[in-house]
Amino acid sequence: FIGTLMEGIIAVSPDGKLMGANRGALEQLGLSGAALRMNSVASLFGTSVGMLVDRFSSPLSTPLAVTLPDGRPCHLQARFNWPVWHGMGRAGEAATAANSAVAPRDKRDNVTQAAGSPSAGLATLHTGDAQMASVVDKIRRVLNRDIPVLVLGDTGTGKELLARAIHHDSQRARQHFVAVNCASIPETLIEAELFGSEDSAFTGARRKGAVGKIVQANGGTLFLDEIGDMPLPLQARLLRVLQDRQVTPLGSHKAVVVDVALICATRRNLREMIERKQFREDLYYRLNGLAVRLPPLRERSDLAALVQRILEREAPGRRLKVSDEVMGLLRACTWPGNVRQLFNVLRTAAVMAADDEEITCTHLSDDFIDEVRQAVRTASPVHGVASQPAVPAAATSEQAGGSLEELELRAIRRAVDAAGGNISQASKQLGVSRNTIYRKLRWNTR
Repeated sequence: FIGTLMEGIIAVSPDGKLMGANRGALEQLGLSGAALRMNSVASLFGTSVGMLVDRFSSPLSTPLAVTLPDGRPCHLQARFNWPVWHGMGRAGEAATAANSAVAPRDKRDNVTQAAGSPSAGLATLHTGDAQMASVVDKIRRVLNRDIPVLVLGDTGTGKELLARAIHHDSQRARQHFVAVNCASIPETLIEAELFGSEDSAFTGARRKGAVGKIVQANGGTLFLDEIGDMPLPLQARLLRVLQDRQVTPLGSHKAVVVDVALICATRRNLREMIERKQFREDLYYRLNGLAVRLPPLRERSDLAALVQRILEREAPGRRLKVSDEVMGLLRACTWPGNVRQLFNVLRTAAVMAADDEEITCTHLSDDFIDEVRQAVRTASPVHGVASQPAVPAAATSEQAGGSLEELELRAIRRAVDAAGGNISQASKQLGVSRNTIYRKLRWNTR
């Protein structure tokens, strides 16, 4: 139920006792309030607050799959309203409660990130890619300068991850990080979600009103994801809030002063939307203090480093690695889902590998292998000559003969020749970066 209206929230004390839950959580768990309070995190979910801290103090965290006592699967996400440190083992060291969410996305976004965690800031984004290093360097220059940041990039490139890293390294790290996905909230509800509402402000509002996301982020960071999908009428009101630094809930005449650091993200071309009158130009220039673009995974040069980091996180202590054949498949994939897709592929492979020390093709999803092989079979005519992705799948390499490296180099040279020596055009046809082509050709001509 992550990201749906069926999500539920459970309040958990620092020692792991379940203090209460909303109706959604009780219905999902099949428990009454009294029965819930007789349980703990350990007895109900088979985990501990310390383990939740270790997992969810990182911005890379994903929902934790657990099994309820009756055998039903469940997913958890946790947020903490007290400072936590990565690796903390004693939950009693905390002074107040933690909240463990039964599969919420928008609720879990109101999380105070681990102010002391060394694995959640901008430094973790340094994995050897020059483009990412440039992005991080630009961000560091405007950190704590009250300059709004606009993050551009395709779906799955890590826009929210960057936003959380910015918050973690800022002076607001001990305050709330509140994320709002403007594309996932119905247009009829997004205004109430952002600005809040008074009692029975309008049909569809919560009966007792609600605090809006902007007020929740007061003192911290507000992350507006997919800002390009925000309805046009709301853009004018958001602009007013950003200029006046105060918000008036629906049905109220009293303005609330707010102080938030603003980070926005979108996969859309906002300039084109402005020309089509779909996005306000004045709001664009208010949001665009510093614009940075995250490169798609296919253009990054740090694939191997990303693979290793993800495996270390998903299989700590196992020293899990991937075979050369699997790495060839990973390099051949065009990654339409970018880093998010890579994470899911490796996460599944790590589970399938069980006690093995190396991930092989047998551990990969059939769907992923089919996707790569389809990319290999798909010909892209360039001046009448077909080119292929740089690394074919295992079955293809066996049929064509030669090692994966030989086939990779052969495909690169064929694409470069077909493009008349134009490396940029060849890189687009192959779905790899120009640096990759230069590096491969240089290494193999020595």
